[in-house]
Amino acid sequence: MISDLRRSAVPFLLAAVMAATLPAVACRGSHPSGTDATAAAQSNTQSSAQRPEPRPEDFDPTPATPAAIKLSGEKAFATLKEFVQLGPRYLGSPGHAKAEQYILSHLEGAQIEQDQFNVVTAAGPFAMNNIIAKFPGKKDGIIVLAGHYDTNLPLKDTTFIGANDGGSDVGLLLEIANHLRQHPPEGYSIWLVFTDGEEATITWTDADSVYGAKHLAHRWQQDGTASRVKAFLLLDMIGDKDLHFEHEAYSTPWLYEVVRRAGSRLHLDAHFNDRYAPIQDDHLPFRDVGIPVVDLIDLDYGFDNLYHHTTQDTPDKCSAQSLQITADVVAETLRALNTR
Repeated sequence: MISDLRRSAVPFLLAAVMAATLPAVACRGSHPSGTDATAAAQSNTQSSAQRPEPRPEDFDPTPATPAAIKLSGEKAFATLKEFVQLGPRYLGSPGHAKAEQYILSHLEGAQIEQDQFNVVTAAGPFAMNNIIAKFPGKKDGIIVLAGHYDTNLPLKDTTFIGANDGGSDVGLLLEIANHLRQHPPEGYSIWLVFTDGEEATITWTDADSVYGAKHLAHRWQQDGTASRVKAFLLLDMIGDKDLHFEHEAYSTPWLYEVVRRAGSRLHLDAHFNDRYAPIQDDHLPFRDVGIPVVDLIDLDYGFDNLYHHTTQDTPDKCSAQSLQITADVVAETLRALNTR
């Protein structure tokens, strides 16, 4: 691990100054991206320039706004535990094939699209598959909730199962799917995207990472889907018992503030960091094609990030409470986004 931004007890002003000088962090490998926080913000402004910038306060719900959907952190956690029992899910492994089938079997009743493709990675050629579950709404537009399901290929000779890193977002996304099957969206359509090939195959670089997200973002740019997506919320490492979401610097500023305000309305400010952390993750390819994005992630997993990308990333390090917190923030964010 080359670089690791850690939580600190220093005052916010000092933390902000330090964050602007620290190297940016890549989600999977925690390697410097070569772009500091200031450059990340500048890049964010440039990438979102294609669309008018909304005001976050315009998304604050009114008394007439429908209530947020009800999701179960307990059910999401049970799914997480069941999912990781499939074993490691690295590219080309039996566990990876089982993971695809598990997800597909739990999406029955949804409109399912499989974005299957072959790609030559740094470690050689692999078949990959982004799985998309579509729940049509009554308004013109799409909100995407996404997370990856693969595990780390360089750890293939270990027992690494990625309970938090991949398992947590699958658990919550499938809980959301279960709700939407019974209660179709009243507002914008909701698409659940399970990305493949998020992890590096050798070492995290811009070229060796987020293969599935790159492929799907390019497709959506070409076929016009990107222009219909109102917001893209990435869920990653959301099961940590000690849950603290980063202020992720590549996220679209107004959309991050909508999420942050949703958390405040739920009195969950203690679970949001003030640390400004640029993180490379699956949201970047979608941001680069003009989609507003936010990365809801806790990249400080265990003391001194002890559990990240180790065989200690097991369900006992995660909790139903953390998944409930994330579920509530996501539900309140969806409620807010549908006010416009």
